[in-house]
Formats: sequence, structure tokens, C-alpha cells
Amino acid sequence: MIYVPNENNDPRVNLAIETFLLQEMKVDEPILLFYINEPSIIIGRNQNTIEEINLDYVEENNIHVVRRLSGGGAVYHDFGNLNFSFIMPDDGESFRDFKKLTSPIIEALHSMGVSGAELKGRNDLVIGDKKFSGNAMYATNGRMFAHGTIMLDSDVNEVVNALKVRKDKIESKGIKSIRSRVTNIKPYLDDAYQNLSTKDFRDDILLRIFNVDSIDQVQTYELTDEDWARINEISDKYYRNWDWNFGKSPEFDKVRRERFPIGSVEVRLNVAEGKIQEAKIFGDFFGLGEIADVEQMLVGTRYTKEDLQEVVSRIDIQKYFGNISAQDLLGLLY
Repeated sequence: MIYVPNENNDPRVNLAIETFLLQEMKVDEPILLFYINEPSIIIGRNQNTIEEINLDYVEENNIHVVRRLSGGGAVYHDFGNLNFSFIMPDDGESFRDFKKLTSPIIEALHSMGVSGAELKGRNDLVIGDKKFSGNAMYATNGRMFAHGTIMLDSDVNEVVNALKVRKDKIESKGIKSIRSRVTNIKPYLDDAYQNLSTKDFRDDILLRIFNVDSIDQVQTYELTDEDWARINEISDKYYRNWDWNFGKSPEFDKVRRERFPIGSVEVRLNVAEGKIQEAKIFGDFFGLGEIADVEQMLVGTRYTKEDLQEVVSRIDIQKYFGNISAQDLLGLLY
């Protein structure tokens, strides 16, 4: 494994570093990247940004809003939150295998006293029933990353203030509020680690993952000036780009939403003269490929059950959405 040191706190840069390592640093061994972001909301690839954030609060408090490449839900980052990313070749078996790709983090936390840390549900790391880490994945052109958060000492009140959480998501977890669902891990760490800063915590996790005694024993790759030039180009194209982060969502006359075990899926359609004129699909599911492919397949289709059923039969549902049935998708569309 190769570690890429990074002291940047701008999420628009940090996600660009991750994208650069995924797309352009094509080595056979895994790459580990850590980053600590300024206050920010990181939106899932297929989410409707405006409906995930408290826009007035976000603007008043200068909170970054940045869309990532991976699916899943929106998460709040601040200086008390450590983000990790494992970037590697896609072996065809690891995508959606969160147990496999979060085990190095869980093992490191166990060794620091957080004995109750475990993967639970689809993609959450929890202590008991409280979540301290959300995880997501993305794969493209034979490579993938698995990344996630670790709430060390994050401001939980800001999570509540900055994000909207849909009632169906809260109810699906069997809980009453965000505050009752999330936790920092600091109270669970052994006494020796109670005064660690987020950077110190990062370094300690790093040593445990590499199983070494000092950072100079870790195999590292230092980003070059040429790398940084490319990273800034990626950041300008995506993560500093309003169209990428927010996008334009016209009014739709048909809106259907349902929560499945794979996450929520919302379909918005404009139908005129009996045919679908526009289609948008949102959600916090984890899919491979571009959901725009599915949207394009729907455009021009007559809005009848028979015609939609024929289109659905041609969609690789497992690829784009995960483990839902053709009947589930048809029921959502019609």
C-alpha cells in the first residue's frame, strides 16, 4: 500500500486529489489518502443538492457544498472529522463489499479502545446503534475507491443545522432524530488517546494500518508540481463548478419516491402528449455507471405500463441501482 500525504483542508481540492489518484495514478497496489475538510457538506453523486441542505444556513455560515463521485447520502464534514479513501484496481468483487474495505479502519479503532466499532446495515460504521462513519464507493475504467468518514470530535449540532434529513430515512432507522443516531468516537477511545487532535488521530490510524512504529517507515508518494496542476484542473472542472455541485433541476409533474434496502430512489418525470419528455433520478443508492444512461432510456417512452415495462427490461438494474427488482423499478415509475 502507498500513502499520499495531504494537509489540504479545502474539500474542492481534496476530492480532486482523490479523483486524480483514481483516474491517473494507475498503480497495482492500493493507495491510502486521508483528508480533513473545512466545514462542508459532501453530496452523493445522485442526490438533489437543494433538497439535502438547509441552504440559508449553509450560505450564512460559509459552508462548502461539494458533490462527490460516489453514491450514497449527504454528509457533514468539519475539522473534527477524519476522511479516508482506499484507491485500488477494481477486482470485480469488492464493489459494495463494505465489510472488506472498512476492516482496516475497524481493526485500528479496536486497538485504540473502540471495541464496539462495527459495520452495520448497508454502509455505516456504528457503536451500538449510533453511527460515527458513513461510507461510499465508486468504480470506473477498472479502478475504484472506497471512502468514508470518522467522526472523532465533530460538532453534531452543525450536522443537524446544515443537513435536511427526510422523515422516511429517520423512520427507516427506527429513531426519532439525527442527534440520537450519530456519535463521536472520542468518548470511546482509551485514556491515552483522549487529547489527540484530528491530525494526531490520523497519524495514529496510519501507523496501525501500515503496522509500523513511525511515519518514516510508511511507503509514501509525494504529489509533484505536475500532479498539482492536474488536480487543480480537475477541481475547476468538477468540485469548484456550480453546475456539478448543484445542477439545474426543472419542475416536474410526476414525482415518485420510495425507500428500498439499497437506499432511497426518487424519479421525476415530465410527461406531455403521453410521452416522457424529461426524466431525472435521484437517491442515495450505490450504482455503477452513469444514472444519466437510465434517464436517457426513459425519454421518449410512452407513459404506459407496457412501454415502461419494456424499457425496464433493458436496464441493467443491478449495475445502476443495486439489489432491487424490475418490478420494484416499474412500480416506482408507474
